[in-house]
Amino acid sequence: MDEPTGEAVSDAVDGGHAPSLPGPQAPLAESRRTPSRELELRLLGGERTLKRREVAAGVGLSLYSARKLWRALGMPNFTDDDLAFTKADLEHLKAMPRLVREGFVTEEAAISVTRAIGQMTDRMVVWQVEALVEDLVATRGLSDAEARLALVDMLPELIEPLEEMLVYSWRRQLTAGVQRLALRAQAGLESSQEGRTGSEDDAPLPLARAVGFADLVSYTSLSRRMNEKTLAQLVQRFENRCAEIISVGGGRLVKTIGDEVLYIAETPAAGALISLAMAKEFAEDEILPECRVAMVWGRVLSRLGDIYGPTVNLAARLTAIAGPGEVLVDDITAHALRGDDRFVLDPQEPEMVRGFGEIHPVLLRPGTGPGIVLD
Repeated sequence: MDEPTGEAVSDAVDGGHAPSLPGPQAPLAESRRTPSRELELRLLGGERTLKRREVAAGVGLSLYSARKLWRALGMPNFTDDDLAFTKADLEHLKAMPRLVREGFVTEEAAISVTRAIGQMTDRMVVWQVEALVEDLVATRGLSDAEARLALVDMLPELIEPLEEMLVYSWRRQLTAGVQRLALRAQAGLESSQEGRTGSEDDAPLPLARAVGFADLVSYTSLSRRMNEKTLAQLVQRFENRCAEIISVGGGRLVKTIGDEVLYIAETPAAGALISLAMAKEFAEDEILPECRVAMVWGRVLSRLGDIYGPTVNLAARLTAIAGPGEVLVDDITAHALRGDDRFVLDPQEPEMVRGFGEIHPVLLRPGTGPGIVLD
C-alpha cells in the first residue's frame, strides 16, 4: 500500500543525536552519554545511519506498510529526516514481510504476531529493569537514581545472559504450546461438546477453554495499611505463586491485574485442579490472605494474548460471589466435571448475576487424589 498523501507527520524524535537535558541535570547527562552511547551501539548493532524511507525501500515495503510494522513493534514515530535505523534494523525487519510474500501468513496475521512480540518484550524490559533497580537499591543501599545509573554500567555484562534466557524460554514455551495443541486438543474437543460450548451466546467463539480468576481477599484494606514496598512484595509473592501453580497445572497465565489473576486451561479438569490448588495454597500461606477463585468452561476469543467473551465475564462474576478460600463453578462446568472422582461438587443457592440473570453456582472441593503437587 502507498502512504496516504497529506498525512500529518508526528513531532520529530531523537534523530540519532542524544537529547540534551535542561538545568542542573545536563552535566550528569553529559557524564553518562559515553557509556549509554556504547550500550546503544552494542544493542542496535551499529550506528543509526538510515532514514525511514531507506529502510522501507530496503525491506521492499511502502512507507505506509513499513510504518505499520514498526508501530506494531512499539517503535516511536520518525520523520523523513531522522537517522533512526541501523543496517541491522534493515535485516531484522525483513523477516515478517518475507513470511507474507512466501504465503506462510497473511499481512494481518504478521502484524498481529509482531504486535504480540512488541508488547510482550516492552513489558518484559520494564519488568527486568525495575527488578534489577530494586535489587541494587536493596542490596547496595543506593538511591533509585543511583541504581539506574549503576545499571547502565552493569548492562553490558547482562545482555548476553538475558538474551540467551529469552530465546531459551521462548523455545521451551513454544514447545509446550505445540504439545498442548497436539496432545490435549482431542480432550478439549470432546469436552467442548458439553453444555455452554454449543449455546447460542458464544458458539461463534473459536476456542473452548477453562477460564479461571483468583482474587485476593481484603486486598483493598491491606493496601491502605501497607507502605508501597511491602505492598509490592505482597503482590509479587501472589503473582509468583499463581504463575507457578498455573504452570505446573499445564495452564497459561493470561494476565495479572493487581490483586487478581486470569488464567486458562485446555480442559475443565485441568482448570479445576489449578483452581483448587490456588485456594489451598493461599489458605496455607502465612503471609498472603486467602483468595476467592472461580472457573468456567466455555468458549473464548483470544487476541494479543488476552481473552474475551461471556465465559470470561461469568468467571469474573462468580469470583465476586465466592467466599474466602472457596472455588466456585457454574452448573454447566459442574456437569463437565461430574463423574471425576478428583472433584466434589456441592450445588449452592441460585444467585442473580448482573448480565447473566439467575445462575446456579456450584462449590468445587477436592476429591480423591493428590491434585497438583508443588515442589
